[in-house]
Amino acid sequence: MSYKIILTPIDGGESCKHALGCALGIAKKSSGHIQALHVKADSKEAVPLLGEGMSGSMIEEMIELADRDADERARAARAVFEEFSGASNIPITDKPAAENGPTMSWLLEEGREDERIANRGRVADLIVMGQPSDAASHPSLLTLHAAIFETGRPVLMLPESTSAEVGKNVVIAWNGAAEAAKAVAGALPLITGADKVTVITVKTEKSVSRIGGDELVSYLASHGVSAERRNLTADNMTVGKAITNYCSEIECDLLVMGAFTHSRLVQIILGGVTRHIIGAANVPVLLIH
Repeated sequence: MSYKIILTPIDGGESCKHALGCALGIAKKSSGHIQALHVKADSKEAVPLLGEGMSGSMIEEMIELADRDADERARAARAVFEEFSGASNIPITDKPAAENGPTMSWLLEEGREDERIANRGRVADLIVMGQPSDAASHPSLLTLHAAIFETGRPVLMLPESTSAEVGKNVVIAWNGAAEAAKAVAGALPLITGADKVTVITVKTEKSVSRIGGDELVSYLASHGVSAERRNLTADNMTVGKAITNYCSEIECDLLVMGAFTHSRLVQIILGGVTRHIIGAANVPVLLIH
């Protein structure tokens, strides 16, 4: 397996520039194709529910302002795409199979960003995006949720302060669950190319009856990966905090883990560890549900 199609949402901000740089590094290793996707907001959806007191002219003005803002954001995103592709000397093509990678293409769609990324992400091998933030130049948490929980694809989330190069020193957070197994499978192209791989486990009531870390180490050995094994304790702290502390301690550049929710119906209610990692991670994280 290799990452042949890498989807990267872009909005013109610094976060997406960082994501493009990381996507390029991965695409170079796999002769991959980067799809830079900008989702232009539909002005009719951007206008809030209208009260009876609003006149037709006021509604038109709000739609016009929303259109103007959407056009400005689309221009900024396109400018980032052109600047990045030019500076990196990457061929632009809509037919990646016709070129030896890395290559790039520009995708412009209209609608809700979370819905469009959920749809487009299902036909990508990897989704690369920034860590959610309240800042306008970062992806929204709703968009990240859609990428993780509605595509079935691995999602690489990048804190802005991290290096664009990932995958030299990899930590796998393992609890024996199906989500963790899927994350390992989705990250194999990066894991097999790493200089160092560490499998970490934190003992919980649920993990006791599941397949353990030693078995994962044996599985990785069949793929030519010599992984280390570490048991972490979470005394006086959450499991998520124990994981992020360890990642900082060994200065890893990629954390691989499954993404969990408390509800199969309301997927926005994240599990505690997943919620902590998304909000507090200081290293790139590859997640899959």
